[in-house]
Amino acid sequence: MQKTLKELARLIDGKLVGDGNIIITGASGIREAAEGDITFLANPKYMPLMEKTRAAAIITSEDAQKTSKPIILTANPSLAFAKVISMITPDEAGHPKGLDYTVVMGRNVSLGKDVAIGPYAVIGDNVSIGDNTIIYAGCFIGHHTRIGANTLIYPHVSIRERVSIGSRVIIHSGTVIGSDGFGFATIKGLHHKIPQVGTVEVADDVEIGANVTIDRARFDKTVIGKGTKIDNLVQIAHNVIIGENSLIVAQVGISGSTIIGNNVTLAGQAGLVGHITVGDNAVVTAQSGVSKSVPPDTMVSGYPARPFMTSQRVNASLQNLPKLFDLVKELKKKIEELEKKLEKK
Repeated sequence: MQKTLKELARLIDGKLVGDGNIIITGASGIREAAEGDITFLANPKYMPLMEKTRAAAIITSEDAQKTSKPIILTANPSLAFAKVISMITPDEAGHPKGLDYTVVMGRNVSLGKDVAIGPYAVIGDNVSIGDNTIIYAGCFIGHHTRIGANTLIYPHVSIRERVSIGSRVIIHSGTVIGSDGFGFATIKGLHHKIPQVGTVEVADDVEIGANVTIDRARFDKTVIGKGTKIDNLVQIAHNVIIGENSLIVAQVGISGSTIIGNNVTLAGQAGLVGHITVGDNAVVTAQSGVSKSVPPDTMVSGYPARPFMTSQRVNASLQNLPKLFDLVKELKKKIEELEKKLEKK
């Protein structure tokens, strides 16, 4: 879909600087952009690329440096660019429409208006699916599960029994929601399985990446709060509670009964022990090992995780260990020389 630059500026409520009659035919990254494309720049360190890019126009921040290219100034270039992409780039996903004849449908299933279910999906008894929800091929939806409206579930997702999924949720391929929590009682060297009879509750506007596992609670429920986004390959154990608008990045592992607050960021490969709390707005940096609770509004890093600046000082000190070792050797030699001189006297 083609639009003029001034049309796009109006649609994203941005300030146009330059020729607004340029026709925009596509959107791409600043390095990859071709003639006719619009691109964006949010990070100041990439400012030199503004003159090098082949893009016809640039969406950038309100404090951007001057450039010979037409620009649209916005408070959040990344978000504005996302809106532009949805306007000018066609949706080629080809979502399923209607109910495929191979769908296996249980008893007493409630389907909302314009629900679509792809080939070989299995829908259990007493499932409820809201309006405009799309379920791709090969998915399994267990009995008594509830799914809200406008939710998108990609192929080969398994949602076990008695799980609740909100509206406008996106779940990517290979994810399993409601698998048994990892609970065993060890008696005389034998591991006896503890029944996991709780459930999982996923609130509205959550996105869950590919191959994520979210375990059902032993009792009560595992909770993913409204607006939270979960990357690929994340493990969330039983009875974990994650608040609203948090970011859980790839390969994070959260042990059972841990509570994550609102607007928390857990960076890639962070690992959290069970039964701790991570406060609102906290940040856990990549590959951190969190063994105790993290207060709100703090950043921790390292293994074990410490306050960020403390961890930085520890790492800086480790880099100086070779110099420190040489200094100790030198001081030891001087002390020995002084001791010899004292003995002679």
